[in-house]
Amino acid sequence: MKKILVIHGPNLNLLGTREVGVYGNTTIADIDEALNKSAKVKNVFLEIMQSNHEGEIVEKIGQAKGKFDAIIINPAAYTHTSIAIRDAISAVNIPTVEVHISNIYAREEFRHTSLIAPVAKGQVSGFGKSSYLLGLDAAIGLIDK
Repeated sequence: MKKILVIHGPNLNLLGTREVGVYGNTTIADIDEALNKSAKVKNVFLEIMQSNHEGEIVEKIGQAKGKFDAIIINPAAYTHTSIAIRDAISAVNIPTVEVHISNIYAREEFRHTSLIAPVAKGQVSGFGKSSYLLGLDAAIGLIDK
């Protein structure tokens, strides 16, 4: 069975009430439910975590080697600031898909640079909850390659 680690970054626990004009009404529970439903149909095991703490995310990525076949990560604000998360992804050498609910390239200029993209296999952004589902399909495709 394929095993995929899903990481929700900082402030994503506030989805549904946070900047609804940007992120919509979808909650993190809605996203997790949709991911789990899709994964079950595809015979994929998911472990899903959310953290507002950079070090906790770095540790989880570091512990993923040998346990997971792929990583799906929405680094949220850490997308643009975290060399530590970037280096952790690079170090474990696990196929990683970066996802974003909003189109980061249609937002503020500082959001246009992802430190994660150069070490990820690909990026999906701008499709709301579907960004995660597209990311899941991409991760499965990477595992099957």
